[in-house]
Amino acid sequence: MASVELPARTRLERRLDDLVEENRFTIAVVFPAVGAVTLLASAEALLPGPLNFNPYLLLFGVAVMRLPLVAGVAPLFTRRAAAGLLALCGYTYAIEAVGIATGYPYGAFEYGVDLGPMIAGAVPAALPLFFLPLVVNAYLLCLLLLGPLADRTAIRLPVVVAAVVGMDLALDPAAVSLGFWGYDAGGWYYGVPWTNYAGWVLSAAVAVGVLDRAFDREKLFGRRTADGTDAVHRWHFRDADVVSEWLPVDATV
Repeated sequence: MASVELPARTRLERRLDDLVEENRFTIAVVFPAVGAVTLLASAEALLPGPLNFNPYLLLFGVAVMRLPLVAGVAPLFTRRAAAGLLALCGYTYAIEAVGIATGYPYGAFEYGVDLGPMIAGAVPAALPLFFLPLVVNAYLLCLLLLGPLADRTAIRLPVVVAAVVGMDLALDPAAVSLGFWGYDAGGWYYGVPWTNYAGWVLSAAVAVGVLDRAFDREKLFGRRTADGTDAVHRWHFRDADVVSEWLPVDATV
């Protein structure tokens, strides 16, 4: 039987899937472990000057740990999905710019380390690389756990919001303790003010609204691996992207 050549996009998706599968341990264990050690060493100024909180090493590591998520949703990526994610990117930049200028909704804060190129000297250009995977991971994880209940907005929305805020309960104090940023007036929760979490409730709710329109939930659940394992389960319980959301971690937190 003559072989059928797959479309270029399908070939690319399979290559990315294979890349993630073949390098699962490196992505899920080595990169997070090296990243955690490097960040803790940077906080103590134990590394050579250029390597302390090197923004490009940080962004490279974060990008690699996002590969499982990218591979997981790539077959579902449509023009509507692209438009939705671009809208979320725009929201990410806008809400950050407003926050830096006014102190709302996250609270007045300043960056303490170099996060790479900045837009207008104030907003990190790579910000969506941190924000989008966090909210998309929370969204997909909650769809998986909720099952049929995820079809109900009254359930889906608060559960995803709670998941995002729950992640930030670990992320923000760790980032503050490592010096990534600091809040001008401090805060009741390990140096983080309550307004920060109110801001995350807003951002998570916006993300849910956009993702609801960007992706087809039935197709998300229709993603299956050859052995019948749900693809969302495979990428969100056994790979690095969710793990990486909890880094950096400081022993003092």
